[in-house]
Amino acid sequence: MTGIEAFLDVLAAAGVRHIFGNPGTTELPLNDALASDARFNYMFGLHEIPVLAMAEGYAMASGGVGVANVHICCGLGNAMGMLYNAHCAGSPVVLTAGQQDRRLRFEEPVLAGDMVNVVRPWTKWAFEVQRVEDVPAAARRAIQTALTPPTGPVFLALPVDVQMEASHGLDLSPPSPVDRRVRPPLAALRRAAEVLAQAKNPAILAGSRVAECAASPELVAVAERLGAPVFSEQATSHGRLPFPTDHPLYAEALPLWSPDVRRALADFDVLFVVGMSLLRNYIYLEPSRAIPDSTRLVQMDNDPWQIGKNYPVEVGLNGDLQAGLSELEPLLPESAAARERMECRTRARRGQLDTLQSKIQLESSHRPMTPSTLMAILAQILPSNVAVVEEAVTTTNGTLERLGALKDPLGYFGHRGWALGWGLGCALGVKLAWPDRPVLALLGDGAALYGIQGLWTAAHHRIPVTFVVCNNAQYRILKQCGEVMPLPNMAARRYLAMDLVQPEIDFVRLSQSLGVEARRIAEPEELREAVSQSLAGDRPMLIEATISR
Repeated sequence: MTGIEAFLDVLAAAGVRHIFGNPGTTELPLNDALASDARFNYMFGLHEIPVLAMAEGYAMASGGVGVANVHICCGLGNAMGMLYNAHCAGSPVVLTAGQQDRRLRFEEPVLAGDMVNVVRPWTKWAFEVQRVEDVPAAARRAIQTALTPPTGPVFLALPVDVQMEASHGLDLSPPSPVDRRVRPPLAALRRAAEVLAQAKNPAILAGSRVAECAASPELVAVAERLGAPVFSEQATSHGRLPFPTDHPLYAEALPLWSPDVRRALADFDVLFVVGMSLLRNYIYLEPSRAIPDSTRLVQMDNDPWQIGKNYPVEVGLNGDLQAGLSELEPLLPESAAARERMECRTRARRGQLDTLQSKIQLESSHRPMTPSTLMAILAQILPSNVAVVEEAVTTTNGTLERLGALKDPLGYFGHRGWALGWGLGCALGVKLAWPDRPVLALLGDGAALYGIQGLWTAAHHRIPVTFVVCNNAQYRILKQCGEVMPLPNMAARRYLAMDLVQPEIDFVRLSQSLGVEARRIAEPEELREAVSQSLAGDRPMLIEATISR
């Protein structure tokens, strides 16, 4: 058996069925082996950005590993932005690349380089395999490491001669990932329950790892027992939804900027932080400390690095979130105060919804459509089982969540690293993991262009995803940030290299050239019909929605 055959045997034993890749010379043994191996689907991408984004989307939706293979150093360089996203998200991605033949390395051959040290900051483990006998163990270790909390990407470099070398008696045992359902210590849970029960006005800050631990129902039970509003992460790290957005205790996402976060949390005396990175700010603003100094913190996470990292905690709980929340909930006493808080939050949520709907109604006649109008149309037509992949933060503005349109928290995916080009490929990976669910990718025009080659993969493999490109012909987020900093020319609306004009990009013709049917739409009713039909269809479709500038 050759090294690459042993590698594939271990992947197959781990349940891997898709390998996402773009081949090069040092990866030819892999592609040659896959040509006659019916156990795998090789998902062919034209560029490493959509390739690695597909692997991450598949990993997040499936709960298993996403396996990607890219070319040696140059291909790895193209993939680094998406590796950073996977690192920030803690996604269990196994990234592999070929390496030059060991017999050539002393001569410094073309394409060779130290890839292990290149990827080390953004991986849990990185290794270059030097013996064919070590290939199966390296594959097992990579999968197990990626899936063990705190989860995250790993990297393997496979020299081309190691891939091709044959050996007898290789240990092809399947990986054995650890059972992740380990609860926090009981004494810590009791102390946390005591602090939360004593709170006069508690709130919950919840993050993506709640969804990744399948702990949303347990969080709902704890929130209802406390009568506490639940805030999700800021847009800068808002990857998965921890809480049903149509629940009366959902308090929407935290504001983007530190002073606004501080004002939003000022009235709460105790914060229960669950599965959330506290906090990943974007631009320095005063006051820089977003959490009020007098606020007491209880923090639960399956990533011990996050507990007390930026803010001191009164109680720290390390363990699986589903197990921890299920054991915390019965320790919390029922109280009249909690019921009163629940009723108050229900009324407040109703008022927020009425205000938002009134704003949307006032904008409904504007042309081009405003972002709020576009999102309101989508909120009305989204199926209950839809998966939404979002990389259009200045268009979406959390509107689907504020309208309560996302019924299933697990069905939302946002990027946490902010390396652009992720959303298009991620949506393809999600659809491959969930073939029976409609998938909608909401993409900014600037972000889409970083990973646009993924449309060819959608067409080539006939992956039915609906892509809505929100076209305002600009990098709007940069303009907003320039005003926040503030910068004088940007405050005066003099922008350099932030408008996608002269010429404007024709996404319809670009999409068609890559094999995906496309339409340009400017009217809400036309958008409603086109998206509804596409989500129910069986082929990929791109809709370029022109919105206000």
